[in-house]
Amino acid sequence: MHKIAEDVFGWTYNFLKSCDVGEMFASYLSLVINILLMGTIAYIIYVVFRFILVTVMAIVAKKTKTKFDDLLISNKTAKYIAHLIPLLFIYKAVPIILQHFIYWRPIFGKVVGIYIVLLVLWITRSVFNALRDYLKQIPRYSDKPIDSYIQVIMIVLWSFGITYIVMSLFSVNFNTLLGTFGAISAIILLIFRDTLLGFVASIQVSVNDMVRIGDWITMDKFGADGDVIEINLATVKVRNFDNTTTTIPTYSLISDSFRNWRGMLGSDGRRIKRFILIKAESIRFLKEEELQELKKIQLVSDYIDLRQNDINKYNKSHNIDKSLLINGRNMTNFGLFRKYITQYLYHYPGLNRDMIMLCRQLQPTPQGIPLEIYTFSKDKRFENYEYIMSDIFDHIFASVPYFDLALYEMVTDIHPST
Repeated sequence: MHKIAEDVFGWTYNFLKSCDVGEMFASYLSLVINILLMGTIAYIIYVVFRFILVTVMAIVAKKTKTKFDDLLISNKTAKYIAHLIPLLFIYKAVPIILQHFIYWRPIFGKVVGIYIVLLVLWITRSVFNALRDYLKQIPRYSDKPIDSYIQVIMIVLWSFGITYIVMSLFSVNFNTLLGTFGAISAIILLIFRDTLLGFVASIQVSVNDMVRIGDWITMDKFGADGDVIEINLATVKVRNFDNTTTTIPTYSLISDSFRNWRGMLGSDGRRIKRFILIKAESIRFLKEEELQELKKIQLVSDYIDLRQNDINKYNKSHNIDKSLLINGRNMTNFGLFRKYITQYLYHYPGLNRDMIMLCRQLQPTPQGIPLEIYTFSKDKRFENYEYIMSDIFDHIFASVPYFDLALYEMVTDIHPST
């Protein structure tokens, strides 16, 4: 190639000098002509080799089963590699072009060195981007923060690249440059604070398996409630259920609290935990005739018979005076209502009977006695879950009057306008 370069660029100076235009003028004019000629030839070489590489890679991609080579094409790896051939041509041609300008050769060497570093970084970045897209198509890697790892690697490579460029431009040795970086380390840490925090957070999130791509998370501080779609070095993107996107700093995942619903989605049911308030004054003992009427409710009919027999035996054996209901053992409308709700939950088809199924009384409040439903729905999809929960509580609200109970409702005085 050196011989070819001499033949292509060596004639201009001799030709102009033979035209008797002066040695200095011939030198500068031949330099301009050779630069234009070199640029034109280099561009033609680039176009030709880019076409060859892209065509060959496309043919290979069609014949192979793997998708990695297709991703290399989509990330323009072949186009970046095509720059190497014209770069080699320029490297061989410039010393011939600058044979009368020796003092410019060091500058040329630095420029070529910088271009090589940048080109290698571009090629490396395109390969890593193709690798990222390829790994995201593999199920066992699709939920991993691959973007964070690649960004860390590229930051390290860019750091080495920039270090080489600085050393090349200013002829600084590595020890001097390292000492300079040490002196300005505080400023560097201040500038790259978010990046360093994001790097540490990305490692902790990955090692501790705190968040994966596809997880449903809730973070009230940032208004995030939806699926994680991307985990980067500095940010985590969440697509909310209203199709808006929330960006969360990665470091916030380890510094602030958030809720990850992955455990629920991977379990056998989604929890229903809600309570109603019963007026304390509506809770009372049940009379015999009231129990006979409540036996018509099929879900508690057998329970009333069994429970009433046990209570009667106890009261008779202990000679309890039943002229007052408070004496001895008795059934209450609230207790029977709890049993009814428990039976109703057990027979409801949308709940998982193998998980906790509970109707319990909570600590009394000034507003009434909380009656909490604690159970799990089989269907974990949001819309179906909400339907099941609403259906259960519709029935509970409608059942309260049958047990002569009352729900708490806050009464507000509304004054008519005058």
